[in-house]
Amino acid sequence: MASKTHISVDKEFLVNEVLRNESVELPPDTERKLKYVRRDKVKVPVVFIGTGSCGLISGAGGTLEEAKKYLSERNIGAEIVETGCTGFCSMEPMVEVQLPGKTRISFRHVTPEKLPFILDGIFNNIVPEEHAIGQYKNKSLEPWKNVAFIEELPYYTLQYRNLMKNWGRINPYSIEEYIASGGYRPYVKIIRNYTHAEVCDIVEKSGLQGRGGGGFLTGKKWKVAHAVIADQRYLLCNADESDPGGFANRAMIESDPHRLIEGILIAAYAVGTSKAWISIRNDYRIAIDRLERAIERARDYGLVGHNVFNSGFNIDIIIRKGPGAFVCGEETAMINSLEGKRGMPRPKPPYPAVSGLFGKPTVVNNVETLSNIPAIFENGPDWFNEIGNESAKGTKILVLSGKIINHGVIEVPLGTKVKDLVFVAGQGIPDNKEFKAVQVGGPSGGFLAGEDIDVPYDFQSLASKGVYMGSGGMVVLDQECCIIDTVKYFMNFIQQESCGKCIPCREGTGRMLEVFENITKRPVDEDRHSTLERFKGVMQLENLAGVIKDTSLCGLGQKAPNTVISSLNYFREEYEEHIFDRKCTAGVCRELRLYYISVDKCTGCTICAQKCPESAIIGTKRHPFFIVEEKCTGCGICYDVCKFNAISVK
Repeated sequence: MASKTHISVDKEFLVNEVLRNESVELPPDTERKLKYVRRDKVKVPVVFIGTGSCGLISGAGGTLEEAKKYLSERNIGAEIVETGCTGFCSMEPMVEVQLPGKTRISFRHVTPEKLPFILDGIFNNIVPEEHAIGQYKNKSLEPWKNVAFIEELPYYTLQYRNLMKNWGRINPYSIEEYIASGGYRPYVKIIRNYTHAEVCDIVEKSGLQGRGGGGFLTGKKWKVAHAVIADQRYLLCNADESDPGGFANRAMIESDPHRLIEGILIAAYAVGTSKAWISIRNDYRIAIDRLERAIERARDYGLVGHNVFNSGFNIDIIIRKGPGAFVCGEETAMINSLEGKRGMPRPKPPYPAVSGLFGKPTVVNNVETLSNIPAIFENGPDWFNEIGNESAKGTKILVLSGKIINHGVIEVPLGTKVKDLVFVAGQGIPDNKEFKAVQVGGPSGGFLAGEDIDVPYDFQSLASKGVYMGSGGMVVLDQECCIIDTVKYFMNFIQQESCGKCIPCREGTGRMLEVFENITKRPVDEDRHSTLERFKGVMQLENLAGVIKDTSLCGLGQKAPNTVISSLNYFREEYEEHIFDRKCTAGVCRELRLYYISVDKCTGCTICAQKCPESAIIGTKRHPFFIVEEKCTGCGICYDVCKFNAISVK
């Protein structure tokens, strides 16, 4: 994907007339030209195709090729622009079209076979309404008739798009489009006019808290590192997002990499370092490619390197690809990994801001935290401080997933009710099924259910319910989901990802997983001793969770029991059902399923017996068959293959 714009714009113009201009408003002639660079207005038709990870997984690659073929065969002088994620992942693959003089319009589920029909219509000023999502407001352009505005759709009504303002709107490879959208101007102004201490003061005044889950004041952390006397300091961007259900940081890099680069550069200047590191999972191939190209383009523009814009500031950014271990999301484990050691947490204190990478003061911030920085200096700390609520300032990006109608990435002011996130932005549960719970924060988070989903989504309010924000994952569960099975999944994940350094985490999570495995399987040939052990394990579950939480070395171990504790608070009856009745009402726990064959309906066709992997179905051909419960593992293959609805689940 080439870094280009549809009008001629050179580097000298952007550097001299835009980046070096420190006035609040640019001259009218300059602003007029920038409108075309960022495509507020276009001279030729433009087709935008989202090719972030979510789009490509949904088939956007085929849509892109079909678009190229369509324009070539019809000799249409239009431009194709690949963008990142728009955030509305349930609508992928998405295509947006902007014609000269008309507003930009968005279409859903645009597979290769649908694309010609949609483009045929739009190029003839006819909107295929069954495929249209909405159009973007623009006072200087003519709107499409009978098409809703994007901002008025339920998915967007709660959103405050600060970090996501460029998502799906600009070419992520184009530094020109980023600069035309206001990018890098705050950074250049800072390094030419502000001291390190002044930058730290402004960030602290804004109230920005770390978005990695801890919620520590970012400006305060920077001040601690800056105050330490050292010959070298480091800035470390934690892009090692590894929570199940969380992919907001990846989408952020894929959609707007220059914003992260600018945040890193400002933070590096504030703490007084010439070296910044980005630690990212090696399997984030698209994000890595866009980051590498963004750094290269920033270096071409003189924004990275030696004596940037004659300010005396030197900076280099290094990308380090990690194996994706969950524990390396913990800052000290990540530092160990960068030093070439095994990714294991270190005792704290000393904290990394005092002694971190190679024993030097190191500021560790995640992708979302650093991406907030440019807007704070563009609009002022008071502007940022007014967003959110009393205890938490600014916006938060989170991922809506699970049993929900609208799923994707959204950005809302901190303090927005969890209930509204699920039932307004997410539009509730599909197929009119009953809401059961929402799992917040991944393995280190917890469940919210009942009246507690009315809690504000911020650090303090969630913590009061025993739930932690984590990296912003939010998985919605309906009546067909089993809480015990969900907790078992998270415990299995944590147990496998534990570094094994401390006994409470290594052995405790293993023991908890063993308890969950015992209560989700049928006790075949279980003697009295093993039965007693199973009940003892369940009875000690809460005590074990408390010990792990209080005695583990790092945040992974300390928060590992959160899902267990919160599930016990809300769903104790479901635990008792699994333990005492040996039953899973949701029908999810396979080993607790009991299948039986109706004598009246079975024709003796033998298909179920032939397909059973355990040879648990016996009988005579053309006579009713029977299931041997002791052999049945509850796989459900017989239920799936029976053509006469003769097999049921008890």
